[in-house]
Amino acid sequence: MRTPGGGVNSCDSNHGMSMANSFHVSDAPGLVDAHCHLQDGFLRHALEPALIRARAAGVRMMCCNGTHEGDWDYVLGLGRSHADICVSLGLHPWYVAERGPGWLARLEELVAGNPVGVGEIGLDNALEERNDAEQEEVFLAQMELAARYGRPVTVHCRKAFGRLADLVGGMQRRPPFMMLHAYAGSHEMVPVFEKLGFHISICASITRTANRKARTACTKVSPERLLVESDSPAIAPVGVDFERNEPAYLPMVVEVLAELRGERPEGVAAQTAANARAFFGCCESGGALT
Repeated sequence: MRTPGGGVNSCDSNHGMSMANSFHVSDAPGLVDAHCHLQDGFLRHALEPALIRARAAGVRMMCCNGTHEGDWDYVLGLGRSHADICVSLGLHPWYVAERGPGWLARLEELVAGNPVGVGEIGLDNALEERNDAEQEEVFLAQMELAARYGRPVTVHCRKAFGRLADLVGGMQRRPPFMMLHAYAGSHEMVPVFEKLGFHISICASITRTANRKARTACTKVSPERLLVESDSPAIAPVGVDFERNEPAYLPMVVEVLAELRGERPEGVAAQTAANARAFFGCCESGGALT
């Protein structure tokens, strides 16, 4: 989940990507979208057609993240009603100031009673109006919850990568699986986070040729730590309206990622799907991650 943008991505129109010329995953295990928000934006009101397009594009599983108390029940319902949607629930740093007095108890109730991960949570120092101490308190409380229940955690981070590494490094017990989604840190920090136990998830920001930071960092991720995501409905690939992203565009991310890493798209698809199945293994929502 990122700061909303608008309009069509035109800065890299020379890349020439489209749904038509992206590779298509036709063989199992297909693709796993490690992070999306199917409850947000246009997807909330046009979900079923988007799911049909995703399945047709070879996306076998979508991992939907709640971000605040107001969407947890809805997101949980998506997982219960769709075998190919797994769920994580959490309080995003954007909504820390809006939390209710019983937010953590409610989250624990949902985590304890359902096969869900914890997320999207994290730190965001790019916010102009924020309380860093509250952000960190809320983040650590959710990390400890995930560790206590043995659940995977999905982490958002902007302009706070050093602090994030320090906080996680200082934890006595960490969650069994941790993901930095839509990774926007430096390539130098990749091994630091891998040593802490993080997976690194890559989104469509790498389709922008001007984004050298993201395009370099994605080449440094160890194969066994690599994930891919749409982060839909935001961060669409080049040539797609920024706020009209959807899981069906995930093959475009895989294609560019494979090119940058000097690998075959089919290999990246298989590796990231296997990694995601292991990562979200306890969060199956009525269907296996196959």
